Amino acid sequence: MASSSNLPEQSQIFEPNHESERQPLLGRPDFSERADILRYLFAKTGIIAEIGVLILCTTIWAHIFSIPFAFFSGHPLAMSIAIFILTQSVLVQQPITPEDGDSKRRGQQIHAALNLFAFLALVIGFTIVEVTVAQLQSDHFPSTHSICGGLTLLVLTAQYVVGFTMWMTPSLYGGEDRAKSLYKYHRYLGYLILVMLLTTVFTATLTGYNTAVLGIPSWVAVFAAVLIVVGVFPRIQKQKLGLQVE
Repeated sequence: MASSSNLPEQSQIFEPNHESERQPLLGRPDFSERADILRYLFAKTGIIAEIGVLILCTTIWAHIFSIPFAFFSGHPLAMSIAIFILTQSVLVQQPITPEDGDSKRRGQQIHAALNLFAFLALVIGFTIVEVTVAQLQSDHFPSTHSICGGLTLLVLTAQYVVGFTMWMTPSLYGGEDRAKSLYKYHRYLGYLILVMLLTTVFTATLTGYNTAVLGIPSWVAVFAAVLIVVGVFPRIQKQKLGLQVE
């Protein structure tokens, strides 16, 4: 029977490894397993990302509602709502580790729910574009913004399908362990999609509709995008991307 005097030494051996697994690209998080999971949205540099997405979305919404509302107004409105929700989805999931127990399960559920709502908003926004294009009988991809938006939507749809099936039906990938081994690629693609979405917003400010009707400054989109990236990327946990943890 082991002596109780050995317990502190075992704890000291275990804790550094546990902390190293949590180490992000910049800094070390200090999240408690009992902390409210919603605090993860604002922890560390997350507050910078929240400021950025609020600047972006409130600017878009202010310009939309400053003019008479039209059917096409629903497109930038729906897309900005989707970007806001997706940013929350990324932020709430980032700090969670396999050791977080209940927080991990709650985080997965919230992440999936937010992604579902964001996807519905994206579908609404895309549908508005298609209906408008059909009414005007114009080309589907007349601008850089349309090309970026279409490509982003295709990649995002694939991301949703793969992410949901890996979580709900891991047997499709050869079992739960095999599915978990693919999570890092899901995360890499998720961060790429975030950048693609922000790029799509920027190209939207260059369209004729924005310059002639909405009048959203391009610099606001760039500034907000920089804040979001600065807020999100330093919180990335290296081990989640399969990178070596020192």
